[in-house]
Amino acid sequence: MGITSALVLFAVIWFLVFLVVIPIRLETQGDVGEVEPGTHAGAPANPNLKKKAWITTGISLVIWIIITAVILSGTLTISDIDFFNRMSTH
Repeated sequence: MGITSALVLFAVIWFLVFLVVIPIRLETQGDVGEVEPGTHAGAPANPNLKKKAWITTGISLVIWIIITAVILSGTLTISDIDFFNRMSTH
């Protein structure tokens, strides 16, 4: 795995984890009771994006290390998950 592949893998994992973390403990303006004029009541009152980005980075780093270790160790190859033999050499 090259450096570019590793960075792309980390970016994909980071954004997937971020999309999972964003709605956790989210308080909407309707929940708080302070709806700004011109916004929907379901809009976040305080999204805490900086904190959630740091949490996402930590979780993503752990997942990335595990996936990278599996890829670099060779215990799981593309041949192992080729269920329809589309990658065969003959």
